Amino acid sequence: METETETGRRHFIITGTSKGIGLQLAQLLLAKGDYVYGISRGSSDLLESGEEWRWRYRHVQYDLADLNGIDDLITRILDEIPSQEADFIGLINNAAMLEPLKPIDQCSAAEISQSLNISLAAPMILSSSFIQQTNHLSARRKIVNLSSGSGSYPAPSMAVYCTSKAGMNMFTQCVSLEQTGQQSPVEIIAFDPGMVDTELQAVARGKSAEEFALAGMFNQVYEAGQLRSPRDVAMQLIERMDENSDASHVIHTMES
Repeated sequence: METETETGRRHFIITGTSKGIGLQLAQLLLAKGDYVYGISRGSSDLLESGEEWRWRYRHVQYDLADLNGIDDLITRILDEIPSQEADFIGLINNAAMLEPLKPIDQCSAAEISQSLNISLAAPMILSSSFIQQTNHLSARRKIVNLSSGSGSYPAPSMAVYCTSKAGMNMFTQCVSLEQTGQQSPVEIIAFDPGMVDTELQAVARGKSAEEFALAGMFNQVYEAGQLRSPRDVAMQLIERMDENSDASHVIHTMES
């Protein structure tokens, strides 16, 4: 088991830390002795917890749909990291938006734009800014993009979400190729957690069959107890991040 001395020089920037996988990731990494900088639209219960590690958590309230402010957001966070002392700096693009869950001809321009901004454009800009602003550092750097089986398998009424996850997979591969041969390459992986019992799943289950054709399937999976817990997924993701430290250009995908 790693001690705080071994891990205390690691710093993680994580989006979507107010709930679900992002919250569990933050809690587990903090418990290991790491420093976490969480980003979400809302406040964080981590700051209110009585845990001894809460002083290593910094929360930033920010709406990732606002793409123009992301460069400044990354600058502010990196300014708080003692970069010369850090052994590892990671970016985990976890935040995503499932809706709109309806046929594309029923989706408004605003709905499509907001979903793609949060689920795809924001992670791309975050990654771009992260790489650019850390290129001068000697610390190991890693980006983890939360993927989904929806990025490979089309589904009715999920065109926007499926497209964002397919884009995330392709983006990861492109950046991996760009980093090949760099003197100090950024490691980048995409991680598919499978079907997880999160608020996104609850949104899908809450739709009527008329609204969302796959609502019945989502409910069946839930009732059959086939959903993974966010904590189990977070634990597996951390294990996967710690594996193969030199395999910087491999997309690790977990099947559901």
